[in-house]
Amino acid sequence: MDKSGDSGRPQPGAGGTDPGAAPGGEQPRRPAEPGGGLLMGRPFGVPVYVAPSWFVVAALITWVFGGQLDRVLPELGGARYLVALFFAIAFYASVLVHELAHTVAALHYKLPVRRIQLQFFGGVSEIEKETETPGREFILAFVGPLLSLVLGGIFYGAMQFVEPGTVPGVLLAGLMISNLIVAAFNLLPGLPLDGGRMLRAVVWKITGKPMSGTVAAAWVGRGLAVTVLIGLPLLTHTGAVGSANQEIGGVESVMDALLAAILAGIIWTGAGNSLRMARLREHLPDLRARTLTRRAVPVESATPLSEALRRANEAGARALVVVDGQGNPKGVVREAAIVGVPEHRRPWVAVSGLAQDLTEGMKVPAELAGEALLDRLKATPATEYLVVEETGQIYGVLSTADVERAFVKAMARPES
Repeated sequence: MDKSGDSGRPQPGAGGTDPGAAPGGEQPRRPAEPGGGLLMGRPFGVPVYVAPSWFVVAALITWVFGGQLDRVLPELGGARYLVALFFAIAFYASVLVHELAHTVAALHYKLPVRRIQLQFFGGVSEIEKETETPGREFILAFVGPLLSLVLGGIFYGAMQFVEPGTVPGVLLAGLMISNLIVAAFNLLPGLPLDGGRMLRAVVWKITGKPMSGTVAAAWVGRGLAVTVLIGLPLLTHTGAVGSANQEIGGVESVMDALLAAILAGIIWTGAGNSLRMARLREHLPDLRARTLTRRAVPVESATPLSEALRRANEAGARALVVVDGQGNPKGVVREAAIVGVPEHRRPWVAVSGLAQDLTEGMKVPAELAGEALLDRLKATPATEYLVVEETGQIYGVLSTADVERAFVKAMARPES
């Protein structure tokens, strides 16, 4: 299954570490590179990971395909499982090609790709931004199934040069069929599948509203999830009953139902996540540095914490900025550090010992908003940022906690 798209809810200032927990003055660390399993390489500069769940499905494919080989090529004996393992690896190499198609298209449109991950039910291309037009959205979604169809055709062509009933013939036939199934499944018109993104693009083009396209494709995706949950076991049962050489066993029925439930759950969850992310992006312009900023009081480095807090209370401010003798900002006093100082010690603790030194990345223009603001915060992880006017004058302090609360508020709004 392909679920190319967003990697999840943005978390500005996160990156897997808590810079605010570092001692005062220590520079915040850059966010750790995205993980997600075993790193296999970096085609086009994008890291490709194999998730631990892949090994489970590889073992399952090896077992099932090995059993089929025992009926088709009984002379292989135990070697059939080596052939089956090769098939599992080759199949996921085809899935990787499918995902690379999305990646190349995204990079062509200047959209950053966080990573590619191969996992239990296929692959995920984590594209961090939305396309700007419905046409680009359609192309970005369509190239994956298109490459799977092309691979199916290539394997079919290669079959013409080998003997049927041989190991190469069986492998090529299996890869042809599996790629055609991947293409057909991903073309189903519901999020989070590629076909859902194509449907979203079409509705977006007709209505002029990307959110309308997302809502339509997400609800179709939820309908697909219900259809898979009910229809897949019925389809398998009907197909087996129609065959004179097969019996319906309890184990097979349970496995079919379990597979259907997992697939339906993934599709339903993916559709819901697509709705939530679209709703968040719809409200991103409301996230403005100026409106989220806390009023700050400038204090010199030797000022006792108790005195600095007194001045802040008098001014109705909620943040402290350390300045030099000329009033130039040098650091931001961390809220977590203030909370950690007992009240009876505050008259003897200077604010300089609780401040995080300012870097250029921690100075945020007051007019930044939406994705531009998020990109700025993600580029330099910290717990607090200094917000400045165009003239360089101090406007206040932006806390990542306030940005997170704004995200939660946006995500909690009713679905459109």
